[in-house]
Parts: sequence; C-alpha cells; structure tokens
Amino acid sequence: MRTSAEVLLEATGVGVEIGGRPILDGVDLTLSTGELVAVVGPNGAGKSTFARVACGLQRATSGRVEWGGRPIGGIRGRELARTRAFIPQLPQVPAGVTVGDAVSIGRSAHFGPFRGSSGTDREAITEALGRARVDRLADRLLTTLSGGELQRVQIAVALAQDAPALVADEPTAQLDLGATAEVSRLLRGLVEGGLAVLLIVHDLALAAAVADRVVVISSGRSIATGSPFEVLTQQLISEVWGVEAELVSRDGRSALHVGWLDRRSGLGT
Repeated sequence: MRTSAEVLLEATGVGVEIGGRPILDGVDLTLSTGELVAVVGPNGAGKSTFARVACGLQRATSGRVEWGGRPIGGIRGRELARTRAFIPQLPQVPAGVTVGDAVSIGRSAHFGPFRGSSGTDREAITEALGRARVDRLADRLLTTLSGGELQRVQIAVALAQDAPALVADEPTAQLDLGATAEVSRLLRGLVEGGLAVLLIVHDLALAAAVADRVVVISSGRSIATGSPFEVLTQQLISEVWGVEAELVSRDGRSALHVGWLDRRSGLGT
C-alpha cells in the first residue's frame, strides 16, 4: 500500500444482526486512495453484507464505519453518493433506458436543486462513458447488452458520481472468462489512476491477480489481512475453504492450483 495514500474508508469491529441472526461479528478493514482491496471468503461469510454496510445501505449493529474520518451515519443523500459509488452484483436492466440515460442518472447527485445537468455534468458523463469504454454504446438500450457490457455500464454509472471510491460487489460473478478479464483490467486501471476500489470477489486467483491487499472474512469475521501471497497460504485456504490449494506465481502471472479430487477415495476411477 502507498504510504502517502489518504485513508478513505475505515471499518472497525463491524457487526450486523438480521432477524436476530448474526451475519457479521467483527470485521476490520481500511481502504486508501490508489488501492484495490479484495474481500474474499466462502459463500455465506458475510462479504456482500459488509459491502452494503460500507456503503450505508445496511445498518451495522455494532462497530463503526467512517469515510474520511466521518461516521457514515452522518453522511447522507447526495453527499454520500459523492463519497462512494456502489456497483451491485446484478445490474438493474429497466426497459426503454439507454446506456447514456443510465450514466446520466448516476451523475444526478451533482445536479443542483431545481435544475438539470450543467455543462460540467455533461462533460463528466462523457468522460465516465469513455473511461468505462462504453461510449460507443451510449445510444444502446440496456436490454440489448451482454453481461460484460452491462457491468462496464455499471462502472460508468459509478464513475459519473465522481466519488473517490468504488465498492464493487462481485462484479464478475456472472461473467465468462473474457468479460471477467476485461472488467478486472478496467478496475485495476482505475486504481492506477488514483481511485480506490473495494472489490468483493469469490475467485481467489482473480483476487491475487488484481489486489494490493486481501481481507479474508470467515464466519462473519475478518481473520487475515495483507498482500495476497502473504495471506492466501495453503494452510489458510485449507482451514477456511476446506480444500487443498496453493497460489502460485510465474512470469508475473498468478494461478490457483487445487487438489480437485482425492484419488484415494476412488472418485474419478
């Protein structure tokens, strides 16, 4: 992590109960400018719940969440939208809405009261379309787009908010390999440009490839934080995911080697 970076998000001891059931029970995480932090963990660990808490979309029942040193409960409405942008796992695809319309809606937090968009707003919308590489799709209806195109539109909507941090909840979960690579390169490029990205992801190899730091959540708790290869050890993967696997790096590329079958059990014979 860059030592001169500004800490944008600081979460400490975050807990959440829903219907009397604990979902999170002690999550700690920080996110700074120019940094991509990947949150990983098994299904049901609480990753998406934490993303919603970090964005102010779900109330924490314990702990604290601060953006820029301010409790999230004191940041509301338009100001919160200008502080962080949320990219959901499943984009909404309303009929009759074009890509340009969707990105314009993302910019609405900057519109002044009783007026529409200004020249500055229109420039920001155009820039967001270009940065997400969907400018050529501006006149297309959302309902005509592929999964990868839709996710890039979601990123453009977030960029139009002009917030310093993006929180992406498993944006590649429904995508094929090519679209996953494209979206991942886009997010990494935004980080290199100075944005902060909090990425919820279940793919450990992808997390290792794109993240500066990894936070592992298991049973509602953050249990390890650090660089991918420091944290995602054989022992931790075995303890958390219950599989024998190892992250390897070769020629600048990372891969996850998994012992898929225990041949001693007779499977696959």
